[in-house]
Amino acid sequence: MTQKSNLFKGQQKKKTIPPNRHGKAPPTRKGKRNVKPLKVTKDMEMDRELSKFINHCNEMKAATAANKEGGQLSIVKPPSESTSGEKK
Repeated sequence: MTQKSNLFKGQQKKKTIPPNRHGKAPPTRKGKRNVKPLKVTKDMEMDRELSKFINHCNEMKAATAANKEGGQLSIVKPPSESTSGEKK
């Protein structure tokens, strides 16, 4: 049996911040990475296309509302992809 009461089975000792880190920055966590799924189904593709359409519509509505109020918000068109296989 352990001598410390907070280290029983299934419990861990909490890490405390040291009183002086001597100018060292606290470590930042990167978070979870966005991993693409291995299998892309038709339903997933349809959902992606639908969300693209909804996002585009929302952006257009926001841009027109801002222009009516005197703002200068406009939609930036993405560069069109060339159908030929040439690279610059």
